[in-house]
Amino acid sequence: MSYSLALLGENSNEGLEQGDNGFDNLTSTNTRKLNRNVLLRLYISHTLSTWNSRTFEFGAVIFLAAIFPGTLFYASCYALFRSAAAALLSSWVGGLVDRTHRLLLVRQSIVLQRAPVAVSCLLFLILLRIENLKGPVLLCFATSIGLACIEKLASIANTVAVERDWLIVISESLDIERKDLNSTMRRIDLLCKLIAPVFISLIDGYSTSIAVWVVFGQNAVSVLIEYFAIKQVFGKVPELAKFNDQVGENEGSTGLLGSSANAPSATEASQVCLSVIYKAWLPWKEYIQNPAFLASFSLSLLYLTVLSTGAQMATYLLTLGFSSTHVSFMRLAAVVLELLATWAAPILMKKIGPVRSGLWFINEQLICIVAAVALFMALPEGSQAAGAALIAGVTFSRIGLWGFDLCVQFLVQEDAPESSRGRFSAAEMALQNLFELLSFATTMIFTRPQDFKYPVLISCGATGISAICFAAFVRQKRGHLLHASKCFKREKYSSIPQLELDGLPS
Repeated sequence: MSYSLALLGENSNEGLEQGDNGFDNLTSTNTRKLNRNVLLRLYISHTLSTWNSRTFEFGAVIFLAAIFPGTLFYASCYALFRSAAAALLSSWVGGLVDRTHRLLLVRQSIVLQRAPVAVSCLLFLILLRIENLKGPVLLCFATSIGLACIEKLASIANTVAVERDWLIVISESLDIERKDLNSTMRRIDLLCKLIAPVFISLIDGYSTSIAVWVVFGQNAVSVLIEYFAIKQVFGKVPELAKFNDQVGENEGSTGLLGSSANAPSATEASQVCLSVIYKAWLPWKEYIQNPAFLASFSLSLLYLTVLSTGAQMATYLLTLGFSSTHVSFMRLAAVVLELLATWAAPILMKKIGPVRSGLWFINEQLICIVAAVALFMALPEGSQAAGAALIAGVTFSRIGLWGFDLCVQFLVQEDAPESSRGRFSAAEMALQNLFELLSFATTMIFTRPQDFKYPVLISCGATGISAICFAAFVRQKRGHLLHASKCFKREKYSSIPQLELDGLPS
């Protein structure tokens, strides 16, 4: 009898355990399904955002080249003001991201990206038809520049909010590895960078007007999909609704310039002015004193270049008779090599370390650029052969550029103290934007295609100085620049006593 009761109890326990396991399995299945739904909507929103941004970024260049043929001025001016807006107002946008409700900010950023692009497309269509009317042309062009600045700032807000804030909350809430989320988002970025320029240039090769209408149409349609997809992500992750109201505790009490209750005296005003200047100089002081300064500065110098896949190079190639399809395939090849560099750099760093890897990569880029510039200067001016030499050099230099970028990132993460890492990165980004603006200024000064050789030489010089700076960093960090092979090392021989020498046969 007792044996039967014991057996019944065991069967009951087994049944309860099976029921618990079944409930756990059901819960796990529902959780995975919820995670897939959230991630699917997140990826859809990010794909549309990146696709539209890449399409418009490249499309605006070829549209301006068609509207203003034979000059680099308008495309350079357009890109210059767009980059200047990002350099000057990025910190303000970051403050908005911290102060604004998450969903409200992302939705506003979506609308403020799509609406300016749509209006810009209408302005490009007008410019294609009124190219002989100088006043209206300049008005439409100036308006398109303002809209491009708004689109750029909205894109920065969306990127900072989603990739630097939402992803962290989503990974913690759904118990997903953050590195997996970051990797997937980066793959989306690279694929859009790879495909979008080819897509719009193929359409532009048939008709510029149709290409403009395509950009307009896809922005008008995708804004609704992005708008509601991100709302569904927000609704399915309750932790995103938790908003941090602690913004600027110190500034809330006294503010950056002290208490506003009483007007400062002349002495207090001078002290406040000196304090503001010191606070503005402090991040730069920390940046220069950081052990990774030379490596970071070397990377920043590489932004002073027209030898890239950007607007100036694309516009110049179009003036040589290359089609937008040719330019897009150059970008395609460059992106493929960039992807290869992201695989090669970690392998090389594991074998020989990030310092020596960085030295190898920057020298690879320098060799490619110097060879391309030498051929460009030797070949007939304005010929497609000279342009092809630049294309080849720029394309193969992307391996060195991206490999070097990954090496410097690792070195900065290793050397920059955690307490000043944010200020260090902000100073580095400011320098990169400054050098990028200077690169645009070179083609605004040398506007004629036949003068493109001067920006090319400046770019080559900047690459050489970058290599010198990194070589100085290597010497500073390792104590030497070149590491002699063991086979060249001389053995240290001990002296033979004189008595032994006398006993040797003559």
